[in-house]
Amino acid sequence: MAAAAGGRRAKAPRGAAGRRRPRAAVPGAEGRPRAAAGRPVDEEVSSDSEPESPSLGRRRREAAEEEVEETPQEKKLRLAKLYLEQLRQHEEERAAAEEEEAQPADLIGDRLKEDVLEQKGRLQRLVAKDVQPPDPASIRMLRGHQLPVTCLVISPDDRFIFSASKDGSLIKWEVESGKRLCVVPGGKKGTEERHMGHASHVLCMAISSDGKYLATGDRNKLIMIWDAATCKRLHIFTGHRDAVSGLSFRKGTHQLYSASHDRCVKVWNVAENAYVETLFGHQDVITGLDSLSRECCVTAGGRDGTVRLWKIPEESQLVFYGHQGSIDCIQLINEEHMVSGADDGSLALWGLTKKKPLALARQAHGMQDSQGLQQPYWISAVAALRNSDLLATGSHSATVKLWKCGEGFRKLEPLWDIPLVGFVNSLKFSAAGDFLVAGLGQEHRLGRWWRVKEAKNSICIIPLKRRAAAPSSEAPDSS
Repeated sequence: MAAAAGGRRAKAPRGAAGRRRPRAAVPGAEGRPRAAAGRPVDEEVSSDSEPESPSLGRRRREAAEEEVEETPQEKKLRLAKLYLEQLRQHEEERAAAEEEEAQPADLIGDRLKEDVLEQKGRLQRLVAKDVQPPDPASIRMLRGHQLPVTCLVISPDDRFIFSASKDGSLIKWEVESGKRLCVVPGGKKGTEERHMGHASHVLCMAISSDGKYLATGDRNKLIMIWDAATCKRLHIFTGHRDAVSGLSFRKGTHQLYSASHDRCVKVWNVAENAYVETLFGHQDVITGLDSLSRECCVTAGGRDGTVRLWKIPEESQLVFYGHQGSIDCIQLINEEHMVSGADDGSLALWGLTKKKPLALARQAHGMQDSQGLQQPYWISAVAALRNSDLLATGSHSATVKLWKCGEGFRKLEPLWDIPLVGFVNSLKFSAAGDFLVAGLGQEHRLGRWWRVKEAKNSICIIPLKRRAAAPSSEAPDSS
């Protein structure tokens, strides 16, 4: 990407902490041999401890030779065939469920085209025009947190919602029934080792694309890793020097990116409980972070006025300017476009090859009268239905707004207002796009500047219905 066409390129500082470091397991996470059942705990088991039988050695050599015989090209071919077979099975099942009379070969071809467009960041499903105004009576409110909800995620299969709060609690909800399946209460400060959960405000969370791991970050500089199925805590990452404010798993992997008020981005390997590296660049606290399947992430830099794209392998970054106030939230729409919101009331659409916004909506949620002064409502949350033209924004203006991205992501058009009272601290679309979840609170997730007393600390599930129409086309963007 040429510097002239992209945002300003800045090499990440290569100080002792910024340089790529060899992967080192976090203290306490070393792979110590565990005692097998029936074996004394203190017995040392070494590869040299017992003589190997000739027959066992021969079998091992034969197995090793079989593994070596597969060339890289053969492995690629085998994996491609396996992927196509999985696609065929998935699309046949979906066609059977929807009673479609399409040929499996056509389904696979369409799916492969979608995958290519998605990888290039050019897939834009045109769904916004078919979204109907949500019925306020159909909105479900789920209550369980004592203090404002600060963050939430939806499981990849759209069956569960995980939410967290300023009270330190973590709740797993079932979407269909609205029941609480698991509650991890918050604890008192300093009890993290004895207590299962967080002992301070939880500010951010992320779930891996396979639904296996859940990560949560708090004001006490900790990142906790959970088993998403059982809500059992697996590990605690330490290393940030201030509140952890953003988390995202790289799609298709267990690589985790974290952002903090200490102004840096860290990379972790969750499967190995290992720290990978630290990246520097922002001049103020980082307020949000997102990533997709490429080895990069985007961040919102608060009052430094920048949005940054971090290229992890190159240890470089692109810098984007456009908002006047503190940039408080950010999300990728696809691999080439993103949306961000700021406390100056502006909503910006970005292309990753342009350093200025492709579209900017000022005072997106209108103006408020604050102590006799007219001020714009802060944008406190943004959400994008991945690879589509549908966006949602939240503030404390008593509404969540739905937006349509114009062709080529060069226009922002307001669609519908959804009445919701309180600070909208988090927004997420379901993967299928059939519902939107909002995390509400009486206060902003990062402070206590205002208090909306009539608001309920809760999560709200908003059904999204579409008009019956012909299958929407996928439009490659023209930016």
